[in-house]
This record gives sequence, structure tokens and C-alpha cells, in this order.
Amino acid sequence: MTLVSSHSPHGQSPLRTVQVLGGGNAGSSAHVRSLAAGLVARGLRVTVCAPVEADHAYDFTGTGAVHVHVPRSSDPGAVAALREACRDADVVHAHGLHASFRAALALSGRRTPLVVTWHTRAYADGARAHLLRLLERRVAKAATVVLGTCSDLVDRARRTGARDARLAAVSLPGPRPRTAAEADDPDRQRAKLRAELGATDRPLLMAAGSLDRHGGHQTLLDAARVWGRLDPVPLVVLAGEGPLRPALQRRVEDERLPVRLVGLRDDLAELLAAADVALLTSRWESRSVLAQEALHARVPLVATAVGGVPDLVGDAADLVPYGDAVALADTVVRLLGDPERRELLAERGVRQTATWPTEDQTVAQVLSIYDELTQIWPLVQPPERR
Repeated sequence: MTLVSSHSPHGQSPLRTVQVLGGGNAGSSAHVRSLAAGLVARGLRVTVCAPVEADHAYDFTGTGAVHVHVPRSSDPGAVAALREACRDADVVHAHGLHASFRAALALSGRRTPLVVTWHTRAYADGARAHLLRLLERRVAKAATVVLGTCSDLVDRARRTGARDARLAAVSLPGPRPRTAAEADDPDRQRAKLRAELGATDRPLLMAAGSLDRHGGHQTLLDAARVWGRLDPVPLVVLAGEGPLRPALQRRVEDERLPVRLVGLRDDLAELLAAADVALLTSRWESRSVLAQEALHARVPLVATAVGGVPDLVGDAADLVPYGDAVALADTVVRLLGDPERRELLAERGVRQTATWPTEDQTVAQVLSIYDELTQIWPLVQPPERR
């Protein structure tokens, strides 16, 4: 479905939207780029307010949008820059808690509709946890509409005071263009990647994510001790960076675990396609990019049963409790020894991906909300005709 907005709230120029992005994780940044491209294609004027490094990484200007550098901080200078960028906006759309808070500050005293998308949830302890709850309440109450990328986030927005909270249609952005070699001989590329990773004659288990204390990677290393007793020994490849990288690397070396930390990669889809099993061990996820890429690639997935994961994957993955190394290890061992089960999950994955929103549907939902919020309704209803 392609939806083109013919509505302009002032009846003159095309509707103008400002997309506000903070630091942004990979999922929300890719979503904003996809959204900007779709809205520009439908005739809207789009400005993306984000740190300059985000534009370098995601090329918002390449979509036809205008990029305005706004730093991550919520200091008066950043808020003032955002307020100026939003000066003649018809709708402001902020992505993530901190970007939404800055947008709420920038729009203070204005009647510009504020749409907020919560892509994930933040965790903190002590005083910072209290601050996060205050930010959530402030944002939820300031927003005209809160979009949650899973039902958990929609419920959370309602509990924290949102006037209007809805489930967002969020697609997995299209893959990067393939080279001629990748398109002509994917099996060769798969074999080449496995050889580079050191998994030519052994199972390859693939995980990815921010290396922080919510990623479940210590649990992953606990499970890897069990897999180290198998013959052949599976290799766990973990892509990503974060504050726990040094501690995880020490454990790998000290315990001689069959794990490789490969840092940030821009070929996650290709790495997953080369794997025998994909692993998602996070404490909480909404619409995990890794899970979506794994199902698209027909790779069996073992994931924690948290947040939006069960709704996202349906019956196309084996789910385990968060933090349970024994359940994770046992599930993977059973899966590696059961090729029929792996093929069944691959087939279910194909069916499950067909139920997910497309990029076109994602843009259409957002555009319909913008039109709804900027529609000028007459103050006096016309008399009924007799």
C-alpha cells in the first residue's frame, strides 16, 4: 500500500515533520532513515535532528531529508537548537526516551503535535532509576501520541500517563545492496565467512549486541563451557562493543572458551546467514534486529522469552528464560543434534516473517497519524440537510 498525504494543515505547503533522534541504537537509527526516505517519497518535507555522527553513519541527507546537528545532551544550547529546528514544523516525531524529553522541552509553550516512538526500554539502578521513571512520565504526558514497538512498551506508556498509546508498525529496513559475488554465489560467500571465523568443520553459533550487563553475555559464556565438551566444539561468535568487552575477553582467555569477540560488524545479516544457530540472550528486547535477520535467513534461533520477543518470533524459535545458562546450553545442544527441528524452525521462520510489517506499511501508519493530528476540524458543525 502506498499512501500519499494530500493534506497540508495550512492548505499551502507540504506538511513538514521533524524527526528527533538522540544517540540512537542501530534499530531506531535505521528506522528513522527508512521513515525519512518514505516520507520524502510521499511529498513531505523532512528534517532529521541528530548528532552529526549519526548522519555520517545513516546518511539521512541521502534520503532527501535535511539534517540538523543536535548533540545528545539536554543542556540549554542543545534544546535551543532543537527548538529553532522545530520552529515551523507541523509534527515533531521523537525516537527514544532522551530524544523525546529534549523534544518536549523544545516544544514547551507550543501547540505543535509531538509523536513519540519508544523503541526499547532503559534500565538503571538507584537514583538513576528514579530519574528514568520521572523522564518516562514527563514524556508520556507531553506526547500527543506514544507509539510502542511492542505491547509491553504500549502498556508501559499507558501506565505512565500517556493520553494516547498505540502499537507501532516497525519494519526491518531493507538489506544493504549485495555485491555481484554475493548475489551470484551465496554458498561460496557463506563458506568464505565460516573459514574466516574459524568454523569450517565445526558448528557456528552467532550472537550480537551491545556488550553491557543487560545483554546476557555472561550467561552466554557460562553456556559455552558446556558446549566446549562437545565434539566437534561449536564456535560462538559474538559481534558488538560495549563496556563489558574487556571482562568478557578475559573470561574467554582465562577459561579457554570457544568464543570469539569480533567487535562491531556491518555485515550482521551475512554473519547470521553463515551460522548454524543464532543466539539472543538479552534481558529485554522489543523488535530485535538479530532475531528478525535470523528468521529472514532461515537460521534457527534460540532467544530469551522477554519483552516483545515471543510476539515477534511466534513458534519460529526456541525460547529460554533470561539468565538461565543451563536452559540455554541444553536447548542449543538439542538443536545441534536435531536437524529436523532446525529445518522446522527455518520453515516456520519464513512464515513468521511474512506477518511482519513492510517498510511501506510502517510509513503509511505514521503518515496517517500525522494527518490525523494536523487535520483542522471546523469549530461549528454545518447544519444537516433536510
